[in-house]
Amino acid sequence: MILALDQGTTSSRAIVFDESGGVRAVAQKEFAQIFPRPGWVEHDPEEIWATQIAVAHEAMARAGIQARDVTAIGITNQRETTLVWDRATGRPLCNAIVWQDRRTAAACDALKARGLEGLVSGKTGLVLDAYFSGTKVAWILDNVPGARRRAEAGDLLFGTVDTWLAWKLSGGAVHVTDVSNASRTLLYNIHTDEWEDELLGLFRVPRAMLPEVKASSGFITETASGILAARIPIAGMAGDQQAALFGQRCVVPGMVKNTYGTGCFMLMHTGGQPVVSRNKLLTTTACRLGAAREYALEGSVFIAGAVVQWLRDGLGIIKSSAEIERLAAGVEDNGGVYLVPWFTGAGSPHWDPLARGTILGLTRGSTAAHIARAALEGIAFQATDVLQAMEADSGVQLAEMRVDGGAARNDLLMQFQADLLGAPVVRPKVTETTALGAAYLAGLGVGFWKSQGEFDAQWQVDRVFEPAMGRAQAETLMNGWRKAVERAKNWAEQ
Repeated sequence: MILALDQGTTSSRAIVFDESGGVRAVAQKEFAQIFPRPGWVEHDPEEIWATQIAVAHEAMARAGIQARDVTAIGITNQRETTLVWDRATGRPLCNAIVWQDRRTAAACDALKARGLEGLVSGKTGLVLDAYFSGTKVAWILDNVPGARRRAEAGDLLFGTVDTWLAWKLSGGAVHVTDVSNASRTLLYNIHTDEWEDELLGLFRVPRAMLPEVKASSGFITETASGILAARIPIAGMAGDQQAALFGQRCVVPGMVKNTYGTGCFMLMHTGGQPVVSRNKLLTTTACRLGAAREYALEGSVFIAGAVVQWLRDGLGIIKSSAEIERLAAGVEDNGGVYLVPWFTGAGSPHWDPLARGTILGLTRGSTAAHIARAALEGIAFQATDVLQAMEADSGVQLAEMRVDGGAARNDLLMQFQADLLGAPVVRPKVTETTALGAAYLAGLGVGFWKSQGEFDAQWQVDRVFEPAMGRAQAETLMNGWRKAVERAKNWAEQ
């Protein structure tokens, strides 16, 4: 068996896969979302670890296996979330700053005002935004008493969540990340494949804090004694979206996958060379297998499935996330209601940290069902914005979009997505493709699977959603969305 640890934004999961790529067992546990101020989002690093190791034990128990039956572990993770901890004690310095957090937006604006965005994007493939790790690390060093002095003395370590999990699993033996996660920090040059001194100076991050960058597949370390009752190789590591790209078998240039999780992340494989975006998308490292680097274009939507959580926990119009499809299906259309779920600012292709969530078009006839439908449609509208930018950048017209993530199980959303795109939306039988990608990378790294051809043979379609809406109607809906988007932009104070 292969054990995949899928550490997400709102929950930690563990999935046991067999040789056929089938799911033998799943365990999942949500953890606290901490909102100290508007626009700030934090996680407790120790709770991330506690929930992740707990579900690892639970998944193995549910699969009826022992730790000795696990050939390798693959790790996949929420990517830009930033942690700093003490090298000697392993204690976190403070809460993790989550990728959704906007506290460093003003710092990014200051760098833009100095004319530095071109330098940063040229080296990293990223836009200069609070989304990424670089300014988050600097904020911790500047705002936690004594942190900068300790970092410069070599006493503190920085890592994204993959780094933290590998550190904890190995008992502090390794401080590592992989290229896909490193490429999301604003500190890594995706062309030279190394940490960039000029960027470290710009963001004021000491090199001594940085993890060693590894390939995405291959032996990294093994679990320490007493962690999982056996010493298991950790042999796969990738950020969640790049892992999903690999798990969806989008490994040929032009192939596209979209993951509907907390956020919504669309990646197009672009081959062995990075494609520079002209439409505010990101150029990112997809993975490194041996010496071979692969790249992708990415569009990042910050709030997708999280809007359903908000309907449940914030508005209280549903009791569980599963209820939204039935509620939304209770009306024939959105009734003119648009919900722009920009609770933490706008991502691709708008990149507006001051944008905020908006509901427009309400009348006395609007109901909870209209709001629920508008929330689901808002996810699809955002993905369509990204896809249109991606087609413009790549010159490739979408043939089909492969989908995964929790919200991909929502048939109403998937049909509406196909209608807007005017192209088939393909849902595989195994929608746990983020974890599957991590499992594939780990299994490939220890010879559990011999070649990628085995993965291609395992990938199977569950359902294809064909577009059924006329193009004129789809364009009318998109025009309404564009109007709503303009009203949501530049709303908050700095």
